[in-house]
Amino acid sequence: MVVSLLALALLLQDDLAAVPVTAAPQNSSALLEMVHNSGPTALTVLVLLLVCSIFSWTIMITKWQTFRKAQVQSQRFLRAFRKSTRLGEIATVADQFKPSPLVAVFTEIADEYQRQTGGRGLPRNPQGLERAAQTAASEALSGMESRLTWLATIAAAAPFIGLFGTVMGIIDAFHGLGTAGAATLRAVAPGISEALITTAAGLVVAVPALVGYNQFAARLRDMGGRMDDFARELLNAIENAAAAPPAAPPAAEEQRRRTTTF
Repeated sequence: MVVSLLALALLLQDDLAAVPVTAAPQNSSALLEMVHNSGPTALTVLVLLLVCSIFSWTIMITKWQTFRKAQVQSQRFLRAFRKSTRLGEIATVADQFKPSPLVAVFTEIADEYQRQTGGRGLPRNPQGLERAAQTAASEALSGMESRLTWLATIAAAAPFIGLFGTVMGIIDAFHGLGTAGAATLRAVAPGISEALITTAAGLVVAVPALVGYNQFAARLRDMGGRMDDFARELLNAIENAAAAPPAAPPAAEEQRRRTTTF
């Protein structure tokens, strides 16, 4: 492709020297002129890239809002969990923090603990609680990860879509040279403009999608680590609460104190 462009430059050297020097148009005017001069293939490529760009930005904005809500609600849920001393208290208010994936982990572990012990004592199968936590974390991450693969696909495919427009532009440029029988600007300008604009459009679409995918993937890994840490913290809290001796009723404690004193 580079060799072809160099050949075109050499062929156009005499023609460019004969063109009178005029003031350079504004960037926006030049861009509109290139779009106006584009053929059906280039316009199809540009429309496809526009659709990909709108789709990718919609995903990124939606996911940013989802991750933001999950982070805020997770922080609030952790504060409420660490202040409480009973699982029942957390279970009653857990729905208030529903956007947080930690709620799903807590609910799954609490339900499994309830099935094993009825809400009292040490769990008969601690590995079952761990598996329940892993299942809940995997489901929560899968939900948050949905449609992110589209960002990776757009980031990988957009440059090649733009490159397709570039190739077609070069083909049209050489076809214009053969048809005109001479190396004139009128013959090659439409093809060159198509090649330039589709390549630039492909990069403009691909770069934000790539950055967005990498950022969300990093946040997913961080969220997965937070869910694992919370699951271990919750399991430790359940074991400690189950192993602690039950508190004596106030009346029995008072009677015991009097018996010991007298």
